[in-house]
Amino acid sequence: MTPPVQLSLRPLLIAAPLMLGAATPGFAQLLDTKVVSLDAARTVAAAAEAHARGNGWQIAIAVVDPGGGLVAFHRMDGVQHGSLDVSIGKARTAARFRRPTKALAEALAGGRMGFLGVEGVVQLERGVPLVVNGAVVGAIGVSGMTGEQDAAAAAAGVAALKP
Repeated sequence: MTPPVQLSLRPLLIAAPLMLGAATPGFAQLLDTKVVSLDAARTVAAAAEAHARGNGWQIAIAVVDPGGGLVAFHRMDGVQHGSLDVSIGKARTAARFRRPTKALAEALAGGRMGFLGVEGVVQLERGVPLVVNGAVVGAIGVSGMTGEQDAAAAAAGVAALKP
């Protein structure tokens, strides 16, 4: 007869904390980030649209997440077709560079031509980051009217974001 096998729980008791602890370093490498929600994006876009509508303007409004992914888009009746892509480009540029597109337009006007070679970058003003507690959670881009009018509509959208 074969003697019975004795199992020891000791190796499991030693290994279990090590296995559980092994997951912790991976999580330590992840960041908690805030991202504009669909409801917040709709609120921002609606405020920009209301401002434009109150002034008789036709604009396109894009709201994106921090990486430039489209979250909400409003296209008002009568807006020129070119403004659709421009509004999205402005929002994406503002989000990805974490600054208003006006800063890029000013850099270009100051002779910094390097931005012309960056694919997908829109150096036109009126793309504005959405910032909550110092972090960019998305951006809004507005296009369709004059620069000042687009800026006013974008500012109305930014003001509607409630952290």
